Amino acid sequence: MLSTGALRAHLLAARLAGPVATSREESLRSYRLFAARDPRLLIGLDPEWSWGQRDLVELMADKCGVSADPRCTSGHDVIDPERTLEGLDAFAQRIKEAARHRGTVLLGTGHPHRLLDFYAAIADALSAAGCTVLTPAQGRRVDITTRFGLRTYNLDYVRGVALVRKSGPEGAGCEPGAHSHSPLPVRTALAAAAESGGPLPELVIGDHGWVCGAGQLGFEAIGLADTDDPALFVGEAEGRVSVVVPLDDAVRSDYYRPLTRYVLNRACLSQ
Repeated sequence: MLSTGALRAHLLAARLAGPVATSREESLRSYRLFAARDPRLLIGLDPEWSWGQRDLVELMADKCGVSADPRCTSGHDVIDPERTLEGLDAFAQRIKEAARHRGTVLLGTGHPHRLLDFYAAIADALSAAGCTVLTPAQGRRVDITTRFGLRTYNLDYVRGVALVRKSGPEGAGCEPGAHSHSPLPVRTALAAAAESGGPLPELVIGDHGWVCGAGQLGFEAIGLADTDDPALFVGEAEGRVSVVVPLDDAVRSDYYRPLTRYVLNRACLSQ
């Protein structure tokens, strides 16, 4: 069993928490765009409250541990490892409840290069516990507006985890999929599940638009988020996202393995 102390040390050594690669400039830019209701930062959330940049800095200081000083405008952002540990414990507890009730779950990621293995291990464990892991809209086309214009992707599943791939030969069968913040993939998956008359997820697990898009539609959602992704934390503050774990979501994929072991152990799902 990985102790809390050992995991805290790993979080700091791997820069999953403590000083992280995300810069203060990146985060402040995200907060400005979110305050202006730029869809690229809302990622599927329609905030009920009015959020100014200063409000977001204060929220992120509370939720993540970043500096609350508006005069701090450069350097690396900082995530408090204690907040990461608290988030992982809450994340594990919700997964434990889903396993206990053999719930229906949907998992998806916009960070397949980094987080696919983390979510896949959770999908495997939940499936082994008797949960139904949904895979609706397999192969469905999703048109996403990016900074390069409209791009066509296809929804795919790897080990029970949804992701998008570039459409056409260059995306077919390529691992691990494309990076995306869009809520359109989860909307597509949920719409397909509803159209088929099959079960809908009782819990959505993921990041970016997968969490915000599902939460906005009234589905319980939990996930991971970096300091430049304020939408998930706003969703949590407004009650549409159940749990958000603050951490750097773009380090090497193997650095998340201790987190996987910790979460599954806390959820009593270790294999």
